Amino acid sequence: KDNKAMAFLRKIGKVGGDTDFTNAIGVDEGTVGKAAGKHGRAVKKALGAYQSCEKSGVIDDLTEQFPITCSGTQWAGVTDRVMGGQSSGTLSREEDYHGRAANVLRAHVSLDNGGGFVQMATDLALDPAVTPTVDASSFDGIEAELFYDGNSDKEDFNVHLKNAACMRQFSSYRSTFSLDRGEWTKVRIPWSDFEGHGWGAVENNFDPSTLRRLGVVSIGKEVDVTLALSSIGFYKD
Repeated sequence: KDNKAMAFLRKIGKVGGDTDFTNAIGVDEGTVGKAAGKHGRAVKKALGAYQSCEKSGVIDDLTEQFPITCSGTQWAGVTDRVMGGQSSGTLSREEDYHGRAANVLRAHVSLDNGGGFVQMATDLALDPAVTPTVDASSFDGIEAELFYDGNSDKEDFNVHLKNAACMRQFSSYRSTFSLDRGEWTKVRIPWSDFEGHGWGAVENNFDPSTLRRLGVVSIGKEVDVTLALSSIGFYKD
């Protein structure tokens, strides 16, 4: 039987059922500047064993046990159920997804009850107790290797970034990109493509020197999709 904590998580839709996330936490892009917490059974090494993405430019190359990233943070799945929506999904590691190790997001995005998003997300700071942000201003944008499968030949997705200006749970800087179905694609998004949404982000130009959190998101459309990620980080031109 469930203990009280697990019963509460089931009640609010964060665990349990057939299609809930393996590692569901947070609200929208997650908590503001707080550690995501522990997920799964992976054993995290000492902080000194990891290199911050601020130095290496690599957020995750999937060399660590899921859900831990190679930069010492952790992946989590988030749906709109935390705000009363009806979207659902799973997030897991597959060692051979179309020839690559990948984090695989399988999602049903529903617009019911004012919802409409599913995402995989991670905080960016290696040690939030020291600083909750990373300075990516020496880089030029986000680069990721992604694979889409679904009913349409092409589908749109977002990258959402939180920085120090995003003090509300639904505020972020967002950029949309398209993927063709059935092939691995390298996506590059320059900082100039990110636009502010929500209080704090709308009033301030995007600043990559205080990044807190990143999410790869299916949003705003009723759809069933599979989105796989084999690597993600910052790039320099």
